[in-house]
Amino acid sequence: MKIRALTLGILSAAAMSAAMTGGALAQGLRPSGAAQAPRLTPNVTLPPANARPTTRAADFIVAVVNSEPITNNDVRNRMERLAAQMQAQGVTLPPVNVFARDVLERLIMEKIQIQNAKELGMKVDEYAVNQAVKSVAAQNKIDEDDMYRRLAHDGITKEQFREELRSQMLMQRLRDREVDARVKVSEADIDQYLREQRSAAGNAASTSPMEINLAHILVAVPEGASEDTIATQRAKAQKLVDEIQGGKDFFAVARSSSDAADAAQGGLMGLRPADRYPDLFVKSTQKAAAGSVVGPVQSPAGFHILKVVDRTLTGVPSVAVQSHVRHILLRMGPQLTEEQAAERLQDYRRRIDSGQATFESLAREYSQDGSAQKGGDLGWAGPGRFVPEFEQAVSALQAGQISEPVLSRFGMHLIQLLERREVKLSQREQREMVRDIVREKKLDEAYANWMQEARARAYVELREPPQ
Repeated sequence: MKIRALTLGILSAAAMSAAMTGGALAQGLRPSGAAQAPRLTPNVTLPPANARPTTRAADFIVAVVNSEPITNNDVRNRMERLAAQMQAQGVTLPPVNVFARDVLERLIMEKIQIQNAKELGMKVDEYAVNQAVKSVAAQNKIDEDDMYRRLAHDGITKEQFREELRSQMLMQRLRDREVDARVKVSEADIDQYLREQRSAAGNAASTSPMEINLAHILVAVPEGASEDTIATQRAKAQKLVDEIQGGKDFFAVARSSSDAADAAQGGLMGLRPADRYPDLFVKSTQKAAAGSVVGPVQSPAGFHILKVVDRTLTGVPSVAVQSHVRHILLRMGPQLTEEQAAERLQDYRRRIDSGQATFESLAREYSQDGSAQKGGDLGWAGPGRFVPEFEQAVSALQAGQISEPVLSRFGMHLIQLLERREVKLSQREQREMVRDIVREKKLDEAYANWMQEARARAYVELREPPQ
């Protein structure tokens, strides 16, 4: 079994190419009403369970970064892990010498960032690392002890895993500080993007790829399953379809019943060109109108139930699933550690659950955020409007539920989901979604430029090439 990466979002290809580091982009949470820039969140890639540690020959230094060495074994370890991940995804590996050079550059850039962060006095405490560990275990649907056992089987110690998480989070915090402030999106930028999209759709309507947003529910069928098992799973899928057609919310059913990895997000797969969806999904939904539900559709993985959330030729969503949430925010500082903030929020949660206080009253009294006077109410928000940690927590909640304490760049949150809805976006809401798209593109560029500047300032000595 492969332990999935700590993934709170998706890093664009441009930023990944420039930075050569895993990560994620999403719109910042705006608790005080002020717009925030997108952000990168950590992505720690781990090997599949059948990987085996390799016996090493004598090690040697391949590069020195500001007096800190990178060894041949450092490069080989990372290459093996990336190769396992790429092969599992069906990606063709580059030539070994090219792969080694690229991995070495990636390690150099990571070391530069970590050194810069430490020089600025930045750190990631144990509470934050513990929360990241819990996130990885939850994504893999196993407990932490089992996860550590699997990692040890793959040659990765508990200490190594936690240190890698810490390093990724430290790089994220450096990026938050050094890069995000560079990104500004004007109304003129939004207008320009919309003009470009409309022009593309108008000039090449017959060739422009239709973009669709699908949501799906998977009822999995094990490999080599018997005919009886297949029939049982088909019946289960049909029952879910009947429930949805009878009035049940598709996204709620996906959260509770789907076997897919995106179940926590209500099965939403996101607006993308049709050719980036499986052919089976496109063919099954090509004649279905927006809002329609199709299925069950069988594939080797099992039975899929598909909902056409949106179709567009302009690249701008017209429909979205929005969440109405409120939160209590505590900001950390010299007088309040992350662990202490989490303990306070746990106490607030207990008081709410026991009926001793209401969420609104505690938010008004304790939340260190502009929404406090409204009882912590953040209003309605669509996908991408919150930082990944916050959005992930919201996605996992049912209406009325309150989260565990959630750590983000803004502080420690206690979040309550009030309700969800599927809506046709107004022109203003569409412009805000375009703002996110343009911001992501600009942040990619700003991040690439910043990384180049950091690389140029560092002392890097390349020695023997990795082998």
